[in-house]
Amino acid sequence: MDIYTIIFLALAVFIFLRLRSVLGQRTGRERPPYDPYSARDAVRSPASDKVVALPTRAGTETAPQPVEPAPAPADRWKGVAEQGTALANGLDAIVAEDKSFDPKHFLTGARAAYEMIVTAFAEGDRRSLKNLLSREVYDGFETAIRERENRGETTETRFVSIDKADLIGAEMRGKTAQITVRFVSQLISVTHDRTGAVIEGSPEKVTEVTDVWTFARDISSRDPNWKLVATEAGQ
Repeated sequence: MDIYTIIFLALAVFIFLRLRSVLGQRTGRERPPYDPYSARDAVRSPASDKVVALPTRAGTETAPQPVEPAPAPADRWKGVAEQGTALANGLDAIVAEDKSFDPKHFLTGARAAYEMIVTAFAEGDRRSLKNLLSREVYDGFETAIRERENRGETTETRFVSIDKADLIGAEMRGKTAQITVRFVSQLISVTHDRTGAVIEGSPEKVTEVTDVWTFARDISSRDPNWKLVATEAGQ
């Protein structure tokens, strides 16, 4: 063995010893390689070979609990309905299906619809009525208008004021919301025959009129408009 062979052998031994000190030796107790797709929900107990649930992280995590809906505030329908009444319960049912429903906003629209419908009926405006009434109510109004026209009569109606518009009923029927409103208004209404003579009402006298109307809307429909589905004279 020449001097160069001895040098290379010594260098190889030195390198082997350095690697051994850095990497260590296998002892049989090493952990298996990390598998990111392995189940980490349970471990097996060597004694019984049964699956044992792992504790929650830091012992603080628990299964998520269902969130209870917040109770409706006691004054939810203040100025519209007394809490606990059938009317309030009906409004609750409507809001449960239509979160955007606002009874005060509805009443504003109902007042406008009431005046428009009464005026359109007096003028025989079928086109406006068709957009505001259900088919059944429209058929009744249209029949009355046709009979009036056949007799040659004309009606004039003017609103002096709408004194009250109060909710008196609300309910859900399937996916259809129904709301009943009592209107108290001051009207001047007169009917003339074909000769122009007054046969009903007065062109000057103000009359108080009470009407009870029911409006409905299909909550599942994208159409936001309510339609008149029933009318009756109020007390």
